[in-house]
Amino acid sequence: MIPFRNTWPYEIVMSDIYVQYCPFCNSHNVLLPMKPKELQTIHEGKKKILVFPCCNNNIKIIDTDTDYLLCDRPLR
Repeated sequence: MIPFRNTWPYEIVMSDIYVQYCPFCNSHNVLLPMKPKELQTIHEGKKKILVFPCCNNNIKIIDTDTDYLLCDRPLR
């Protein structure tokens, strides 16, 4: 079972990936520095370190689905 506290929701708008707010600094509508095609490679097993552009905090993404990023540590 995947722990819900290690997930963070995202949205794809056009060809950009956004999160409603940053889990670290609470900035709203943060554009993530990754493209939708990277989500598939992460889901297939490749891990990615994601640096939030608003505050430079980072997370390691270990899996994705159509709504959530699964990280290696709790974000909630």
